[in-house]
Amino acid sequence: MAATLGKVAVAVNGTSSHTVTSTSNSALAPTGHDHDQSEDDKDDDEARENGSISTVTKKKKKKKPKKKKAGANGVATQSSPPRVPIASLFPAGHYPTGEEIQYRNESAFRTTSEEKRHLDRINNDFLTEYRHGAEVHRQVRQWAQRNIKPGQTLTEIAEGIEDGVRALTGHQGLEEGDNIKGGMGFPTGLSLNHCAAHYTPNAGNKTVLQQGDVMKVDFGVHLNGRIVDSAFTMAFDPVYDNLLAAAKDATNAGVREAGIDVRMSDIGAAIQEAMESYEVELGGQSLPVKCIRNLNGHSIIQHSIHGDKSVPIVKGGDQTKMEEGETFAIETFGSTGKGYVRDDMETSHYAKKAEAPNVPLRVSSARTLLASISKNFGTLPFCRRYLDRLGHEKYLLGLNNLVSSGIVEAYPPLCDVKGSYTAQYEHTILLRPTVKEVISRGDDY
Repeated sequence: MAATLGKVAVAVNGTSSHTVTSTSNSALAPTGHDHDQSEDDKDDDEARENGSISTVTKKKKKKKPKKKKAGANGVATQSSPPRVPIASLFPAGHYPTGEEIQYRNESAFRTTSEEKRHLDRINNDFLTEYRHGAEVHRQVRQWAQRNIKPGQTLTEIAEGIEDGVRALTGHQGLEEGDNIKGGMGFPTGLSLNHCAAHYTPNAGNKTVLQQGDVMKVDFGVHLNGRIVDSAFTMAFDPVYDNLLAAAKDATNAGVREAGIDVRMSDIGAAIQEAMESYEVELGGQSLPVKCIRNLNGHSIIQHSIHGDKSVPIVKGGDQTKMEEGETFAIETFGSTGKGYVRDDMETSHYAKKAEAPNVPLRVSSARTLLASISKNFGTLPFCRRYLDRLGHEKYLLGLNNLVSSGIVEAYPPLCDVKGSYTAQYEHTILLRPTVKEVISRGDDY
């Protein structure tokens, strides 16, 4: 989920691991053929009388086929659409580890330091929750990548992803407080073309994905508030391949550069250099890919998607350093337009502020809605479809009152100029004491 320049981000923790593959033993086929017993007996009697055989041939028994065994983790495969909880696939609670990258230069000692190894071991619950959420994200997004096609509505796509996340985390979010325990870390962003971030369909939206669209798919998964924030871009026309490659390359450059004691300005410079080395050929014109300079990555804290640190995607003078134990979303946005976004279109994303002011609310629906938001989402982002799902009706007046009172933050869609195209890739990284773990890494990106 994107953080705009100058806005405090609501943080989320994420982890990465690799796609689960389980093996199963094939059933053994019978090794002999059965014959009619009475005919065999007659043949044997005749053979003995004629002296053609010296010993009695024993009839082979038909072996029963063995049942297929489940994989070592208990379940052979995930269903399609994904509905098998990840905890059932990993009953021992040992979830796949993300991509581990050793620290470099002055931090290289951390890999072998006994003190740092001890600190790493005592973070076991934290890592388990992150890796659990990361595996949910991987399996749901890879299903989405295989199944999203032009002609589908954005609502159908968003609900498909969200149904998968809720099933795989084991938290449907309909009972009071369940969504705070696990489920969607933030709403599914499906931003098209010149819109870069924070767009998800509201109720009644009839938008249909087209062959020529470039769609950013950005969603979060959380367990106990440990948010895995990861995003990718889908396009169905190869003319946009370079645009997608630019954003993916830039995000990987940011992941490589990030680490303990690394300055934000150095990360931004590495991202910009990678992104702006690409061009896109559109309509006979060669267009440079620009970083969207007022969008940033961000730190993530428990139950909050945006922390108090921003990760720029252009070079600058920010001397803030990353620190041990922090979690960051490294996300980059490339554009064929101006490389600058503004608020546009109808708002769908909201989040209660962590330090919301205690102000009197004169609109009764605002008081009722605030109580529901606090019990069901806390400070986790939500969208209007989630309020609909909980049974709220005619809540817009109350919601707008909460926003104007400074209790809830609205996150409108962020768009470059019309006619331009934007792409995004994002990973969550954990700055563990001994290694950097790209918790959301998968075989897909």
